[in-house]
Amino acid sequence: MELHITPAAKEELEKRNINQNRYVVLWYDTEGCGCGVNGVPTIRFTNGYTNDYFEIESDSFPVLIQKHQKVFFAESMKLDVINGMLRLSSPEGILNPFIAPQSICEI
Repeated sequence: MELHITPAAKEELEKRNINQNRYVVLWYDTEGCGCGVNGVPTIRFTNGYTNDYFEIESDSFPVLIQKHQKVFFAESMKLDVINGMLRLSSPEGILNPFIAPQSICEI
């Protein structure tokens, strides 16, 4: 798996990473969505990880995904900024059309 982070997205992530966490986490958020398969891909930050995570290829930051959440993401993805919101997409389509910058937090 790989994630291309555009320069605009990199700048937004750096601005939001106020605690200087080492890793960006692609996170499948199911909170309030009904069950474990209903959710939305989003972004989190963390400083460390366990064997439940694996690192994917990225051109800007070390990026992690939880092993059991891998099925919710594409093999090749791009994180960009569109109209002030982060957008996660792949060649197959948009995974999340808008990730509000203020929703990005630590896990």
